[in-house]
Amino acid sequence: MADHPQQPKKPGLIGRFLAMANDSTAKTVIVTVGLCLVCSVIVSVSAVTLKPRQLYNKELDLQKNILEVAGLTDESRSVAERLRRVEARVVDLASGTFVDLDAGGFDQRRAARDPARSITIAPQDDLASIGRRARRATVYLVRGDDDGVRRLILPVHGYGLWGTLYGFVSLQPDADTVYRLKFYEHKETPGLGGEVDNPRWRSQWRGKKIFSDDGAVGIEVATGVFDHESPEARHKVDGLSGASITGRGVTNLFRYWMGDHGFGPFLARWRAGMRP
Repeated sequence: MADHPQQPKKPGLIGRFLAMANDSTAKTVIVTVGLCLVCSVIVSVSAVTLKPRQLYNKELDLQKNILEVAGLTDESRSVAERLRRVEARVVDLASGTFVDLDAGGFDQRRAARDPARSITIAPQDDLASIGRRARRATVYLVRGDDDGVRRLILPVHGYGLWGTLYGFVSLQPDADTVYRLKFYEHKETPGLGGEVDNPRWRSQWRGKKIFSDDGAVGIEVATGVFDHESPEARHKVDGLSGASITGRGVTNLFRYWMGDHGFGPFLARWRAGMRP
């Protein structure tokens, strides 16, 4: 009986793909889609894997900014060691009183997005152009060796030219005199509004008074360079060259957060003798 001739094997899926002309539309689409899928998987895995490290670095950066405005800049001590001098407390902004809430688990930005934990700011009161704010805020008390409070650190934010500036302002125990100011997040133009990061400009804030003699918020960024010998000099810092809108934004965020709709009630109670 004669042997039947062996039928040639049909090429598999990969073989058919390789046999396609390199300039064919189908092969181009398959390669493009496959490459996109592989890259998507790599990016997704990297994002999930690196997220804990990103969150850790973000928290560490925030802590370093708090320590800077607190004046706890001794690099010979670890961040954790220096943070032992800083006590975080949650304040009810309407009443200006401390509330019994774990500050470590309180996220002020997240609370501002939650209608149940925030308020809509009336347009006539929204000097900082932030729209909503949390009902409560975290403040930081910097203690000295005698356990007395040496600084008050308040979180502030407000709209500049291109976006919201987020920062901290530290005050002396009189709750009126500025010790330091630091913006840790913003979108201002480098070399112009971005000069809010310039140590020389930030150094001007030290010793400035928040409140005028009549109790109103008087601190402001001037338009250009002002007369440093004038009686108003205690409330002013020089303007940012070419960035008047950013300077106005900084003035407005101070007027909002130090005023009656921000930390005003808390600062008034503090000056009247309230202590934790």
